[in-house]
Amino acid sequence: MKDAVDIASALIRIPSVNPDGGDPGTDQTGEAACASWVADFLRGCGAEVSLREVLPGRPNVVGRFPSRRAAGRRILLAPHLDTVSVAGMTIDPFSGEVRDGKLLGRGASDTKGTAAAMLWALREAREVLADLPYEIWFAGLVGEEAGQFGAKALAAEEKFDFVMAGEPTSLDVVHTHKGSCWLQLRTHGRAVHASQPEAGENAIYRMMEAIDCLRREGIPKLAASSNPVLGTSTFSLGTIRGGSKVNIVPDFCEASVDIRIIPGMDPGFIVDLLRQRVPNIEIDLKRSEPLHTDPSHPIISQLESLGSKLVGAPWFCDAAVFASQGCPSVAIGPGSIAQAHTADEFIRVADLEAGAEFFLRFLKSLA
Repeated sequence: MKDAVDIASALIRIPSVNPDGGDPGTDQTGEAACASWVADFLRGCGAEVSLREVLPGRPNVVGRFPSRRAAGRRILLAPHLDTVSVAGMTIDPFSGEVRDGKLLGRGASDTKGTAAAMLWALREAREVLADLPYEIWFAGLVGEEAGQFGAKALAAEEKFDFVMAGEPTSLDVVHTHKGSCWLQLRTHGRAVHASQPEAGENAIYRMMEAIDCLRREGIPKLAASSNPVLGTSTFSLGTIRGGSKVNIVPDFCEASVDIRIIPGMDPGFIVDLLRQRVPNIEIDLKRSEPLHTDPSHPIISQLESLGSKLVGAPWFCDAAVFASQGCPSVAIGPGSIAQAHTADEFIRVADLEAGAEFFLRFLKSLA
């Protein structure tokens, strides 16, 4: 592996599609093979390596570079190894091919490119790592794309002084981002022949009441508070389905809602509002925390000195999981989020190479 492009290409060629959250588009799912490859690479760099199973057959790969000067202080580089589905891709998702200055394939942008840049930097800096005032850790995390299980497991096992979650940020420092609140809503009714709808109870009408309540009362409350970097929280109705046939009054309806919340906002009022307005509605809530790390943190200042800008993001990532445990965290990595999850996902070779050099300069700047 002569450079970061070679490393990224090798990672792309190992399928690691997250099996959760819909059709993966392949029967080659899970992060185990990719984690094993990374483990071998880290051992070759001199790291102490462990594979820590988080879900059946889905381990985090964790590497530790001991330091004579660390005094217990730790910095974690933490990209995730899982990717989204490859269904509907217009290129070979696992080719790892370079074409027209772009490295192609699922995960090239999100986030195998960042993982490769970090791994290359660790290999190139291996002779100086033992003399840094921090232990440098690397974790290839599972499950970021659905559930953030790898980050949650590692945050419960280890404590760090600073975490750099790998994401395609154009090497800017995402010190704050929105969180998510995903609601799965279900209403029930009573099915009868559609020629006598008054004899039944229409579950779709009940769901319409719920959606109307969210639009009339929920959205204004979400918009009432604003963050100077991220703006306001947002609401999006993602899916809705119900009934079985046009001539049957529907006895069920399901809808999914995506709410993006700014730091400091508790979305619990949405659930309370729905239960007050729509009796017997069923609500499942999945929440990912927003992120806010003090932009004056000294390591953030160090990243800025290397050319990074402070930015916010409307998406969420593993950085917030570590931050929720009291660890200052940011997201950073080469490439653009605009290419993440796309049908022809890629990262520009020049961006990947710049990312590798950036992380190497960061590690050396710690001395």
